[in-house]
Amino acid sequence: MELSLRSRLRAGDETALGELFDDQAQALYRYAVRALGDWTAAEDVVSLTFLEAWRLRGKLRAEGEGLRPWLFGIAANVLRNTRRAARRHQAALARMPGGEMVPDFADEVVGRLDDSAQLAAAQRALEKLRRADREVFMLCVWVGLDYAGAAEALGVPVGTVRSRLSRARTRLRALADAELARTHTEPLGGSGQVQIDRVDAVRSIQGKKR
Repeated sequence: MELSLRSRLRAGDETALGELFDDQAQALYRYAVRALGDWTAAEDVVSLTFLEAWRLRGKLRAEGEGLRPWLFGIAANVLRNTRRAARRHQAALARMPGGEMVPDFADEVVGRLDDSAQLAAAQRALEKLRRADREVFMLCVWVGLDYAGAAEALGVPVGTVRSRLSRARTRLRALADAELARTHTEPLGGSGQVQIDRVDAVRSIQGKKR
């Protein structure tokens, strides 16, 4: 009988990791872009998530419905570390003597999401939520995991996921409305569209395994 993708990954089959990448990398990249608002940082999150998935393959449970909750649980941890590192970096920059500001034209070079105003407003609103509520909202609403999948990803009971999601939705309605109102009074720079298919760059992790 043919082994499942889960079994093959647990056994250290590198082609299983490639199949998982092909199946989930696009969704994972969109999740990271919406969480961070930065396609370069999102690519790093995708790379680190799949590297961590390979490293942690031996801890994957033998039984389960699918690998999506497990993978996005790893991604949630990677995002926590990414945010923590970004805060330390910003704090370090704040302690440095001020210098002449140099315009950053990166957005004009790589483009922006079509709904950049909504994305920026959503990010600012999400940052005001408790981390636990934010993670549940992102996994259930942005990724599309059901209550059981989000519970597996975060290692919490299903009832906790339900209550956190309800609280996050209620809070976000007011926060998002306020943030969107702010964007109407703030000019937006640049135009264009971020290309979601940039995850091809992440395939370098496969090269490292061959």
